[in-house]
Amino acid sequence: MQMMVTRPERRQVLWQRTVDEAIEIGVDSIFIVGLVATFIGAVTCVQIAYNMVNPLVPMSTVGFMVREMTILELAPTIISVVLAGKVGSAIAGGLGTMRITEQISAIDAMGINSASYLVLPRILASIFVFPLLVILAMNLSILGGYVATQLAGVMPGADYIEGIRYAFKPYTVLFSLIKSVVFAFLVSAISSYKGYTLKGGALEVGKASTAAVTNSIISILLADYALASILL
Repeated sequence: MQMMVTRPERRQVLWQRTVDEAIEIGVDSIFIVGLVATFIGAVTCVQIAYNMVNPLVPMSTVGFMVREMTILELAPTIISVVLAGKVGSAIAGGLGTMRITEQISAIDAMGINSASYLVLPRILASIFVFPLLVILAMNLSILGGYVATQLAGVMPGADYIEGIRYAFKPYTVLFSLIKSVVFAFLVSAISSYKGYTLKGGALEVGKASTAAVTNSIISILLADYALASILL
């Protein structure tokens, strides 16, 4: 961390590198994020509606519960876990490969701060992209729940929409975005550290990628509990 800020790259170079990493992380993750979020919303909606057996509870409660579960937990946490597997392994594997092929050493030999040039843009790009992907996941998950209600015929669509609108608190969205920023930093920082400090050969690259994903997921779960205890 200290190496990234003591002698950073020029702003123009850092900006261009960050934009390139953000495009690579974001565009390549849209499909998997959309697919996971849509089916999470659909399955959650169907299961809640299936267990809604009390006639005194309005069916609009299904939409309310899907919205709350999606915004507070499913979208930021589950999507970050998915991205930890995809983005985290890619970061650790990419930096680890550059380390064992001595590309990082070559960059240092040219007088370029390799930590600032390679690691910092990945962290900044993740912090920028993760919240956007989480917002996309929120919308697709809620939409997936609506589509599921119509395909399965479990409840009228008007009741689902009424539940989505009921007692909405904008703070829940802010809380979710705060979580996504923290998770983005943890995933990118841990994965970058595992790849950048790698020692050994090709076998260690695979081990570093696995360790990066495992440690990232554990840190996400711990941070999730801590943020919920502090902010809610």
